[in-house]
Amino acid sequence: MTSPPFDLTPRDDFDSEGPAPVRLMHHDARWKQEFEQTRSSLLQSCQGHVTQIDHVGSTALPGLIAQPVIDVVALVTNLSSLDAAALHIEGLNYRVVDSPDWLDHSLVLQKPRHGAPTHQVFLMTNDHPAHRRLIRLRDYLRANPEEAVRFESTKVDRWKQSGGVPERYERDKAIYFAHLEDQITGS
Repeated sequence: MTSPPFDLTPRDDFDSEGPAPVRLMHHDARWKQEFEQTRSSLLQSCQGHVTQIDHVGSTALPGLIAQPVIDVVALVTNLSSLDAAALHIEGLNYRVVDSPDWLDHSLVLQKPRHGAPTHQVFLMTNDHPAHRRLIRLRDYLRANPEEAVRFESTKVDRWKQSGGVPERYERDKAIYFAHLEDQITGS
């Protein structure tokens, strides 16, 4: 399994001209509130199919530069609940998009605004290893501000080097994430 990118560049762009360049912006204090509203609407609309929702990605890290996409993990108890939950989430103006390889047996849904995704839901079972990895990485960066600053600096450098091209940006970041995961596992 390849390392999950922590702030995943959306895999599907809603513009027919192809993927938009990666956009980074300074932390927005409204991201936390946006997550809470998203969490509430997902739990309410999914009628018990979704049991837990976690904020992941760079927007879950206060003070850091991030892609302006609210990434959430929505957990279901078993694979048979994935499709039912996805239908309810689609009713909130989300679309199912291609899932990256590291998210086998999961779904990714995105909510577009003016062509670009503003929210992304990783829908998976509560025992999926990607959930544990994403939470461990988020919690590690929250607990280690000096590492979070290195993460931000590396992300911005990778963004500059990639010219904002989504595939290059993700590939360049994957090396850093593998190193960071090794560091977390070793500590």
